Amino acid sequence: MGRKKKTETLIKEREKAEKELETIENILKEKRQEIELASKIEKLQDVIREDLLNQLHEQEKFGKYFEDLVEDYVYNVGLKAKLQNDIDVNGIRYKTATGNGYTVYKPNESIVNLHKTNAQMLKILSDLNLKEPDSNPDNGAGDGGDDLGDGLL
Repeated sequence: MGRKKKTETLIKEREKAEKELETIENILKEKRQEIELASKIEKLQDVIREDLLNQLHEQEKFGKYFEDLVEDYVYNVGLKAKLQNDIDVNGIRYKTATGNGYTVYKPNESIVNLHKTNAQMLKILSDLNLKEPDSNPDNGAGDGGDDLGDGLL
C-alpha cells in the first residue's frame, strides 16, 4: 500500500510540474512577442521621426518646440501600435469576473483610447503643418495605407 501511495504522489507531482512548465512556456512566448512588437514599433518610430523631421527641415522649421512635437507624435505612434495590438489580442470585448464571481464581458478601453490617440496625432500634424508620414518607403506614394506601414508591423 505504501508503494502505491508513493506512485500516486509522484504522478501528481509530475502533473503539477508539467502544468508549471506549460505556464512558464506561455509566459516566455508572451515575452518574446512583446519584445518583437517593441522592436517593430521602434523601427516604425525611427522611420516616422526621420520623415517628419525632413518635412520640417524642408519648411525651414527648426527648434526644440518642433522637435518636441515630433517626439510627441512618435510617442503616439508607439502607443497606437500597442493599442491596436491589444485589440487584436483581446478583441473588442473581454471576459472578466465581477467581485461577486460572475463572469461579464466589458468593452475593451483600448478602442476608445485608440480613437483619442489618432485624434491627437492628427492634431499634432496639423499644428506642425505637416502631411502624414510615409512610414514604408518601398510602397510608393499615395497607397492609402495607415501610418503603421505595411512592411514594418
